[in-house]
Amino acid sequence: MGIFPMAEGRDDPEIHWVDPRRRGIMPLDGFRISRSLGRALRQTPLIVTVDTDFEAVVTACAGREETWISHRIQRLYGQLHRRGFAHSIEVRAGQDLVGGVYGVCLGGAFFGESMFSSVTNASKIALAHTVHRLRAGGFRLFDTQFLTPHLASLGAVEITRADYHRRLAAALAAPAQFFPAGYSPSTASVAASGRMQDNTQTS
Repeated sequence: MGIFPMAEGRDDPEIHWVDPRRRGIMPLDGFRISRSLGRALRQTPLIVTVDTDFEAVVTACAGREETWISHRIQRLYGQLHRRGFAHSIEVRAGQDLVGGVYGVCLGGAFFGESMFSSVTNASKIALAHTVHRLRAGGFRLFDTQFLTPHLASLGAVEITRADYHRRLAAALAAPAQFFPAGYSPSTASVAASGRMQDNTQTS
């Protein structure tokens, strides 16, 4: 339906449903990989994994002074994960979780819920891998809920509610796979994809 849940704080028992007039999305053909991010993707010692510690990613995303991820919302997303609808992209330094993104997949739509980073570029690396995976899997929409300066710097844009709902309807009807057959990206392949894309976009 294009609405998403939020709470007033970690201990808030209520769920508030949001359908903003202006919606943030990340165009899957418009993700910007700067030279510095491309270099980080190629040279980073960080390791990217998928669905290895969903609960830890959500907990880290909620670990702020102000958060919309209540304990109740986290439990519900955990249920979605166990049913195969919610996924996480984790970024690790050795065994330590240092960044990540989690979201929900329905049809060809990916609803990015939250992300976190405790070291430089970790959340950007997680987003780059997420976009690369969604493109490989045939997704049509990456919903970011709101547009933040951080997301805008990476290519996210804001669209109207009506435009969003049109795109959502088309995406929900499209087949897509979060785990496409034969897909096994490296950080170098993600960086190369972004670099070629950047060249196309600026020509």
